[in-house]
Amino acid sequence: MALFNRGREALVLGASGLVGRQLTEFLLEDPTFSRVTLLVRRSMPIESRKLRQIEVDFEHLDEHAKRFRNQLVFICLGTTMKKAGSREAFEKVDYQYPLEAAELAAREGARHVLVITALGSNPKSMMFYNRTKGRLEQSLSELNLPALTIFRPSLLSGPRTESRPGEEVGNLVGGMLGFAMAGPLKRYRPIEARTVARAMAIAAKDEAASGKRVLESHEIQALANNPATSE
Repeated sequence: MALFNRGREALVLGASGLVGRQLTEFLLEDPTFSRVTLLVRRSMPIESRKLRQIEVDFEHLDEHAKRFRNQLVFICLGTTMKKAGSREAFEKVDYQYPLEAAELAAREGARHVLVITALGSNPKSMMFYNRTKGRLEQSLSELNLPALTIFRPSLLSGPRTESRPGEEVGNLVGGMLGFAMAGPLKRYRPIEARTVARAMAIAAKDEAASGKRVLESHEIQALANNPATSE
């Protein structure tokens, strides 16, 4: 079985982000992945004989369509309103680019698309952030993808390259109250980016995956912690 599983190829968008960096590390360390390709704005200081970095202009992502063929595609793209500067710029990174990547994946015959949205994603939400994520999920669901897994993490914790005071406060409060977040509330507990990344790598190795699957934050945690999912 191990020999059969060797040779997986991964394509990662958003490798410079909090989850994307951790995911790239997992994929490079995993012997069942023979090649990991990153589509990045600027090359990252990572070296591995099975790593390939392609600098791309996301406004012209279709120029790299062939990269999506027969791949396990991980979409970890995302920004903040502060960094984006406007709703239009935010939607471009959190809706347009991920959707265009998934469309290329569907067209070029990718094996499985795995994408991060957010807890509370809803196309009818009154909150712009959640509404944008919900619209993305809705649009992804309409594509002819053989397998689509959507990850909805709660507040992410982990070492960031940029400061996000709102998340820092949320993680502090969540950490203090985490013990009280049981039952229906456990889905709101902060979750480590490394945990989300591990769950994404595990889900990608499910050879039987098909159709659409949505994992809420507590389900992401459970998948990452399940020893039966390790190879």
